[in-house]
Amino acid sequence: MSYHFEFGWLLQYYPEIIKGILVTLELIAIGGVLGISLGIFSAWVRALGPTWLKPVVAIYVELIRNTPFLIQLFFIFFGLPSLGLKLSELTAANLAMVVNLGAYSCEIIRAGIQATPKGQFEAGESLAMTRFETFRHVVLVPSLQRIWPALSSQVVIVMLGSSVVSQIAAEDLTFAANFIQSRTFRAFEAYIVSTSIYLALAILLRQVLAVVGGFIFPRRAAR
Repeated sequence: MSYHFEFGWLLQYYPEIIKGILVTLELIAIGGVLGISLGIFSAWVRALGPTWLKPVVAIYVELIRNTPFLIQLFFIFFGLPSLGLKLSELTAANLAMVVNLGAYSCEIIRAGIQATPKGQFEAGESLAMTRFETFRHVVLVPSLQRIWPALSSQVVIVMLGSSVVSQIAAEDLTFAANFIQSRTFRAFEAYIVSTSIYLALAILLRQVLAVVGGFIFPRRAAR
């Protein structure tokens, strides 16, 4: 049985594809920046923060890392309205991305903190710095430098995992592919195109993160 490929529909549905790409980029931009910020704060709490706050962050991290992202997304979008907090599809998707990446990046960053030589902490104390000041000025950047490749990979994984937000009708790239195949009945072509775009986005994101890492850690880039 022969199959004839047909991509003529691309011209008709390119606005949906472009919109899906832009929404996916928005998700990873917001999720990446806020998720890593949340991960840095959580890693500081778990490694150096106040004792009373450590169990709270530990429960958050273990809960997120041991439950499916799709369930987390459903809880935020379908569950929170029961508590009186109704979010739009895109807001719920962004929040789910931030919460998810925050938990995973926390453990990656914490590994970098734990690899910090004790002498750096002692140097901060000798300068009369608080534990937070020592973390911010002495520990954070070297720790991020050590784990940047792993953190970059996690950001890419979360970007690819964002495809499930189409399940709550957030109009990302997967939503666009589903919409197109439902109209054209050309599922093979629709998902070939979306897969190719995701591949290109993943490669581009890795390159962007590598450039960002070279900018933040110039000494590493020079090696």
